[in-house]
Amino acid sequence: MRKHLLEVDDLTPDDVDTLFATAAEMHDVQRRAVKKLPALRGRTVINLFFEDSTRTRSSFEIAGKWLSADTINITGKGSSASKGESLRDTVLTIAAMGVDALVVRHGASGAARRISEWVDASVINAGDGTHEHPTQALLDAYTLTRRLGELGDRHVVLVGDLTHSRVFRSNVRLLRMLGARVTVVAPPTLMPSGVDAWSARDGFATSWDLDAVLPTADAVMMLRVQRERMTGGFFPTAREYTVGYGLTRDRLALLGDTVPVLHPGPMNRGLEIAADAADAAQSLVLDQVSAGVAVRMSVLYHLLAGETA
Repeated sequence: MRKHLLEVDDLTPDDVDTLFATAAEMHDVQRRAVKKLPALRGRTVINLFFEDSTRTRSSFEIAGKWLSADTINITGKGSSASKGESLRDTVLTIAAMGVDALVVRHGASGAARRISEWVDASVINAGDGTHEHPTQALLDAYTLTRRLGELGDRHVVLVGDLTHSRVFRSNVRLLRMLGARVTVVAPPTLMPSGVDAWSARDGFATSWDLDAVLPTADAVMMLRVQRERMTGGFFPTAREYTVGYGLTRDRLALLGDTVPVLHPGPMNRGLEIAADAADAAQSLVLDQVSAGVAVRMSVLYHLLAGETA
């Protein structure tokens, strides 16, 4: 692996195989009475989050601590950034303390890459604006491989608010790298600008008709409607969105009980996903959470320990 993990394109298929193999070993740690490995003893990892997070921040914190790293959480509201300090000054101040890795979530696309240019520490992108969220894509694909095996020629359907979703952008790239067939589904108002050229280049399909796509799906990932990023009316009412694009009880029955259902969270129950689907036996939502710790342990290990571990 390279020094940083800023986007999916920083990875090769061999990197992904290695990360998944290590994640499988790390997954076993969760079943132990003592969940601790010495691999990153003496290393310091800073989780620098300028946006709210439950799953990503907690899983990175647990991952670091289970690898014996000194892990510290800093939020934008709890840092000098809330007093007007620039992002560059905040980051340089933290880096000057001799940290080994910065896990960064920021509302501006490209923020993680800029930070990687300012510091010597490894930088992991934990979500930057509407750009990418590479470790989320890794844990999603890892979860799918544990259920479906190899993803080559598997049909994965991503549904929801594509315009504002960094998860969608990272997942499409990684799933295509692993050989999956990908179809993205959204109302026209939530299809990203230029998606046709992008789909032609990267080889995924687009659709506005969820009911036409579902019968051929091997897995379905529902994406959150990100109302906090919306400044206009992207759909008339919540009910209309659910009728057209929600994973309702009827659509769950159309899928059958063997097709896994994923959601990166947090879920808007009753909007993009019904409670019946979120809690169904085929739901992998909690598997994704568990996988998140294992995959992030793997990423930290390979970035900070590598061959010298």
